Amino acid sequence: MTHKTPGTATWDLSMRSHQLWMMMAESLKEQGFDPMVELGWKKTGSLLVGRTRGESDMLKGRVKQLSESGLKAEYLCSSDLSKREPDLLVDKDTAAAFLPDDCQLDAHCAVAYIEKANRGFASKGRYAEFYDDPVKCFIRSDSNRGVEAVQTSKNTLYSKKAIIVAAGSWTGSLMQDLFRNWGMEFRVPVRPRKGHLLELQNFNSLQLNHGLMEAGYVDHRSISGLESSDHGRDLSVSMTATLDAAGSLLIGSSREFVGFNTDLDESVISHIWKRVGEFFPKLRMLSLSDLSASRKVRIGLRPYMPDGKPVIGLVPGLSNVYLAAGHEGGGLSMALGTAEMVVDVVLSRPGRVDSAPFSVDRVLE
Repeated sequence: MTHKTPGTATWDLSMRSHQLWMMMAESLKEQGFDPMVELGWKKTGSLLVGRTRGESDMLKGRVKQLSESGLKAEYLCSSDLSKREPDLLVDKDTAAAFLPDDCQLDAHCAVAYIEKANRGFASKGRYAEFYDDPVKCFIRSDSNRGVEAVQTSKNTLYSKKAIIVAAGSWTGSLMQDLFRNWGMEFRVPVRPRKGHLLELQNFNSLQLNHGLMEAGYVDHRSISGLESSDHGRDLSVSMTATLDAAGSLLIGSSREFVGFNTDLDESVISHIWKRVGEFFPKLRMLSLSDLSASRKVRIGLRPYMPDGKPVIGLVPGLSNVYLAAGHEGGGLSMALGTAEMVVDVVLSRPGRVDSAPFSVDRVLE
């Protein structure tokens, strides 16, 4: 939560989601399960690290904002930061915003748990999976402005109450294709933003006590030194470092616009390694080639929205089709709050978080 901004629409959604994840973790404990095993859930605390006087001043203001919003937040000067993260390069201008109660999730564990829990409803006819069965078209209802069914390559799936399109980075292109089948134009500006994350398994050459990210992660500053032909990528690399539930070191991260390309780009990995080495001197003594046996690279597409807010709500002109997409890098952390919001909107009941700032109308092109 250190990189979130209090007072924004996404702040309220993030806070509600955080509360729901906490409730899920507590529920697992009450049932005799370990949240770390089931969700990769662990209380690590998070540090947003600044290395200049300007960034340090910004962090002081952020700590004040976070504290006034009800979170436990501390400003760490260079000496305090060194004690908490001995392997981090700290000079006189280095400082951090520290949230000791922040927790982290493992994406693979959390998704696997949710899928497993959902399958418990299959015998009641309330859940089914249709992987590798792409959507082909909507089937319009003859009696109202709704959609009667979704036609996939193998099935026709009928809707009783609502159809939720939550296709991540593919939401914009999917909706455009589905409306084109009706001879209509519908554009939602969700774009894929590619990211690389480097995973080092069984890595014990670095002591890491918290989740860390640099202050530049907040605004995803572009890096210099790219060839002129690459300017359209708008490549940014920011230091992030965490240890996952299995003990692997996860470092990153990158953001760039290259369409739906998910190929490994070694030049981006080199940028990430160089950037992280600027914060952790121990890594400078290691070569990526020496770590090939323990190295994995995670590559994914974040659903980017130009105004930084997801789009959640009813599609104008249709009575029962809703969108939930555009969370970019916050999809997992905001997932539970988003699901709750969608249910509230579909059932026309008051929500815990105002859904108006996320309406579909605001972004239609």
